[in-house]
Amino acid sequence: MNMSKASLAKNPSEVAAMFDRVAAKYDITNDVLAFGLTHSWRRATAQAVSAKKSELVLDLAAGTGTSSVAFSKSGATVIPCDFSLGMLKEGRKRSPQLSFSAGDALSLPFADQTFDAVTISFGIRNVNNVEKALKEMFRVTKPGGRLVVCEFSSPTFELFRKIYMEYLMKALPAIAKKTSSNPDAYVYLADSIRAWPNQKDFATQISNSNWSNVKWKNLTGGIVALHRAEKSE
Repeated sequence: MNMSKASLAKNPSEVAAMFDRVAAKYDITNDVLAFGLTHSWRRATAQAVSAKKSELVLDLAAGTGTSSVAFSKSGATVIPCDFSLGMLKEGRKRSPQLSFSAGDALSLPFADQTFDAVTISFGIRNVNNVEKALKEMFRVTKPGGRLVVCEFSSPTFELFRKIYMEYLMKALPAIAKKTSSNPDAYVYLADSIRAWPNQKDFATQISNSNWSNVKWKNLTGGIVALHRAEKSE
């Protein structure tokens, strides 16, 4: 199935319901589908965020809070935020020490200039207005603060890219049927990855949303990219 970007712009309530249904097995399914690479991607993201003890960090699309736990190890105060109540419920059971918050990336329930860092992992491609989400993240970030986005991207080698896209369309949904509580969701996720812009194009979107000093780093040959930016003083 080859979906257009327009057809991927789902109603937010539909996307939230989809994630509600996969919450219980979401993390383990992702680990299986990514051959365990999620752990190294999470470590790289935590290093890029570089949270410090006195800082306040917003972790958007935090799901069950797995990434938030990594950020909090530095002693920073981390607010995991997600629009899926099912994910939040599962997260509170697993990590009751974290202050989970329900929120939509397009209209964040936080005051201007609140956070030292804002980060989102594997979630920004699921919003239906990326520019608005990036501007909302900008709004709630303190001057001098930083943005870190970890997202699936475009493999840098053509042959590898072709093999990877074939895996996304065929193998990923098949594996998800054996591990996920809602395998149809992974068909949607595969399509959303294929429709996502490459590293350079997404960096341009970030720059166009008021962020400065935008850079990216490829992980696993470009399967994933870490984009970093700053909010000028």
